[in-house]
Amino acid sequence: MRDKRRRFDEDTYTRRGRLTEYERARLADEDEDKVPGDGDRYSTWDTGERGPEPYPDWVVTDLAAVDTELGILKTGKEADVHLVRRGVPDSARECLLAAKRYRSGEHRQFHRDSGYLEGRRMRRSRETRAMANRTSFGRNLIAEQWAVAEFASLSRLWTIGLPVPYPVQRNGTELLLEFLGDEDDNAAPRLAELRPGEDQLADLWFQAEKVLERLAVEGLVHGDLSAYNMLVHDGRLVLIDLPQMIDVFANPGGAGYLARDVTNLAGWFAGKGLDIDVPGLVGSLSERAGLR
Repeated sequence: MRDKRRRFDEDTYTRRGRLTEYERARLADEDEDKVPGDGDRYSTWDTGERGPEPYPDWVVTDLAAVDTELGILKTGKEADVHLVRRGVPDSARECLLAAKRYRSGEHRQFHRDSGYLEGRRMRRSRETRAMANRTSFGRNLIAEQWAVAEFASLSRLWTIGLPVPYPVQRNGTELLLEFLGDEDDNAAPRLAELRPGEDQLADLWFQAEKVLERLAVEGLVHGDLSAYNMLVHDGRLVLIDLPQMIDVFANPGGAGYLARDVTNLAGWFAGKGLDIDVPGLVGSLSERAGLR
């Protein structure tokens, strides 16, 4: 007898609104001729998961807006970041966005470092098996899980006032974030790219300590903090790259991640000549987080 159970079709599988990368590309090709002007697609504001309210005034929410690709800002092992202009045709209403797109086929961090995932659970065993077996559908789910986690982290930190880019929306494996840069569309530099003077170095470390303290009070750890995932925009430190943010109580390795974050970040500042009591800071933050 023919097996009537539904099977994975890894090229065209769609269920409960979730599309594969192949299906998204096909639909984009179908709509290509319908986008006005030099736009690449219509705004996805009506279909994506939106950031926290109230929405900043600069965010373009018009459904008639179109998105135009302006180039790549950064490439990485798990995701690429593109510069996108969202604007309403024949008007001055527009904004710049950083589009972070996770690459499902090459994304390995989720599978490799299970320590970050302690305390997180997938409810559907079928999806869990697909991810464990590394099917194409499973790899797409892996990428989407990291996109979901990062969007949730950014939304939470923005809401409590921590310095992060405003998370405009999430659609599948794509995050649209506030673009932080100058008037010439140059992205804000990473902390690691700076050569600060003595006064600026001290001010940046003061800001870094305040960020670490606030995270600890919230029971959170960045999980992969270093001078490479903090931007400096108009003299202000900004946290980025947050898919692996950790709840120190849900994750049994939380204390270790906290100590590693502090050690890595403080190491960069110490290398620039700043005297930092790393063990003392780790102890203080652990107390604030309720780990001692």
